[in-house]
Amino acid sequence: MAPQSFSSSQLSTADVLRARYADRLPDAIEDLAGPTHGQVPLPLHIAWSGLRSYDLDRPRQRMSLYRTVLAEGQRDDVAAFLHRDLLIEQWPVLRTLISRHIRTVWEEHFPELVRRTGPTAA
Repeated sequence: MAPQSFSSSQLSTADVLRARYADRLPDAIEDLAGPTHGQVPLPLHIAWSGLRSYDLDRPRQRMSLYRTVLAEGQRDDVAAFLHRDLLIEQWPVLRTLISRHIRTVWEEHFPELVRRTGPTAA
């Protein structure tokens, strides 16, 4: 089946956002091999405002780093700064702190995140 071609007038904002976040996904959740402890400084293209260095041993800062990287990081950043086990562990709360578009893309591609949180209410 040939890929569909859309003009910009045919795409909704939601479609554009989902496509943007889908392009940033790693090939496999196991590719997330970021640090699990200590201070993690983020580059300016990810953390362009506010806190730039996060302490992964402090749960609120760890959650904030994950939220920031999911929203602003590119594919290489996601793999470099996020860790599979920490993402899965934090997902039940983290999914409530990120945009619906990010949450949808990640949960569609990585069912282990949904299994961790259970079914979503409609």
